Amino acid sequence: MSVRLSERAPRTTRHPIAGTGGRTAAIFLTPFFALFLVAMVAPVAYAIGMSLFAERRSGLGFGGTETEFVGLGNYLDVLSSETFIAGFGRLALYCLLYIPALLGVALLFALLLDAAVAKAKRAFQLLLFLPHAVPGVIAALIWAYLYTPGVSPFVSALDSGGIQIDFLSVHMVLPSMVNIAVWEWAGYNMIILFTALQAVPREVLEAARVDGAGEIRTALSIKTPLIAPSLGIALLFTVIGSLQLFTEPKILSSVTTAVTSTWVPNMWAYDAAFNRNNLPQAAAASIILALVAGLLSWIVTRFTSKGRA
Repeated sequence: MSVRLSERAPRTTRHPIAGTGGRTAAIFLTPFFALFLVAMVAPVAYAIGMSLFAERRSGLGFGGTETEFVGLGNYLDVLSSETFIAGFGRLALYCLLYIPALLGVALLFALLLDAAVAKAKRAFQLLLFLPHAVPGVIAALIWAYLYTPGVSPFVSALDSGGIQIDFLSVHMVLPSMVNIAVWEWAGYNMIILFTALQAVPREVLEAARVDGAGEIRTALSIKTPLIAPSLGIALLFTVIGSLQLFTEPKILSSVTTAVTSTWVPNMWAYDAAFNRNNLPQAAAASIILALVAGLLSWIVTRFTSKGRA
């Protein structure tokens, strides 16, 4: 038996129950916030609490240890340490060399890839990103071998050509570390910038070519300004990563006396915790470094946002 269209029952529209969207979002976000509290907030809070106390020995050093509240005493001791301040000076010099070199190399590679033949893009993109796939410790060990006289084929080749360079000397060890870090991280930042270049409107580039702009002029005057936000993100990541310098000097300290156990702030904190068994001072040094990283991140964010405005 056929049913006319007008006789069919009207459709009922189902409306979502109020509040279900918020509950669903809360269910999915709960694991993230739980992990964030356990892995990030709790360790930071524990470090701050530890940095406010110190262990004292009674009985002229022969008695047991007592934990005393010292407030900001550990922070004052860390900031009054000449080796800690000297480590910050080396870190600042490292940043001045490393950040421009890394971003310049990454931008150059990204622009070259964007202008390359389509068939060669994927191959060169993989080759340039490959060093980033090597763990930092392994990369530092490889370059430590390449820097060591007597065992490095690279140093031997330079010596045979009459060029004598001690990459592990006091004056050259910092540029040597910069070279390791640039070799390892240039491919990562290149991918960020190259991805941004792919989003540049092709009609803008075609208009520039019609106006007579060459490849270099187009890259500098059109492509680079259009990917300024991505450059800002890369700069932010690079600044934060620079302040975490530890692996390269730690590995090179085993092959040269130019790098001491307190060469940078992270190594100072490591030495305080595991060599001098002074965990409160190590915690204070870590909090100071975290505050410096937060301040510099805020400055970079403000600077890049003003540039976009």
